[in-house]
Amino acid sequence: MNAAVKPESIAASAFGAPDERDIRDRMRKELPSDTFKAQTWRIVWFLPLQIMIWGGLALILTAGLAWYWNLGLAVLVGHSIGCQAFLAHEVLHGALGMSKRWQNFFGWLGFGPFVVPPEFWRKWHNVVHHGNTNMGDADPDSFGTLRRYNADPRQKKFTRLAPGSGSWYSYLFLVYSFTFHAQLVLWFQAKKRKQFKGFDRRKAIVQSMVCVAGWLALAALSGPLAVFTVVIPFMVANALGQGYILTNHFLRPQTPTNNPLDNSMSLRSRWLMDRLHFRFSHHVEHHFFPKMASNKAPRVRQWLESQYPERYVAIPHGTALRLLYSTPRVYKSATELVDPNRPEKVFNLLPLQQQYKAG
Repeated sequence: MNAAVKPESIAASAFGAPDERDIRDRMRKELPSDTFKAQTWRIVWFLPLQIMIWGGLALILTAGLAWYWNLGLAVLVGHSIGCQAFLAHEVLHGALGMSKRWQNFFGWLGFGPFVVPPEFWRKWHNVVHHGNTNMGDADPDSFGTLRRYNADPRQKKFTRLAPGSGSWYSYLFLVYSFTFHAQLVLWFQAKKRKQFKGFDRRKAIVQSMVCVAGWLALAALSGPLAVFTVVIPFMVANALGQGYILTNHFLRPQTPTNNPLDNSMSLRSRWLMDRLHFRFSHHVEHHFFPKMASNKAPRVRQWLESQYPERYVAIPHGTALRLLYSTPRVYKSATELVDPNRPEKVFNLLPLQQQYKAG
């Protein structure tokens, strides 16, 4: 165990301990006060991202470039769209301050290309996901428990789309699944789940259709070049986001308490990629402080590594993606994953805790 661990942290350091509030309070006291202040100046990063998106699209449509140059530009556009969503994620949590109207404006820039209206994202992500992270079948971002699939066997077909199912088309999941999942939540879960009570679902559906119309208009304008202005950017942006999102919780146990140390996971990414992607790799840190700007998240990581090395988990990004595709997605128990189509395929999550803990 790390020598820097304080005695009071050892007493409540066991996996599953309901100590998330105490940990959060200690960090607020021990970390510099500016760690938790809004970083409004970071809104400037939307400018270069918008320039790359619109400049890239303009070059594809007007410059008459060879296909390989258009391919490179399409990847750049898609990557920039994905980076914008990471930044908009911070904006809609309030990490950059601003009025709600301005937050919505930048939320549209970041999530509109994914067909996700900002008010819908707030309800789905900020409220329902953060409030029920990896808890039974309550988290809309989880494939849930085996009980759910036994109750409705038809849902088992859906799990074959997911990483870890072994189907050939599961390897395409990343390139469309953020937008796909968002629409499933909007059209079905938001209609049935009590957590969405009071949410204006019809308005969000209309707004989503406007986003779809925008993509269709761009495709019509592009003609054959739509493969570079629409298809590839859409796929790259989805894959970039899901390459982080799917690893944040899918390899962590379900817990009775909403403790980020136990139900969330961070990633260890390359220095440059981490900054380009607005440190979305710092996910345990984000769940402790959703309104904290990501440029301050390394302070929280350092504190957690020193104080809770036996519980804080951060896996190399590439390793996490390989694990994602080699493990099932449904919870047989709080600490075991199972494939409902192949019940003999069970994976115990607890050894990962020991293998990738900070200490």
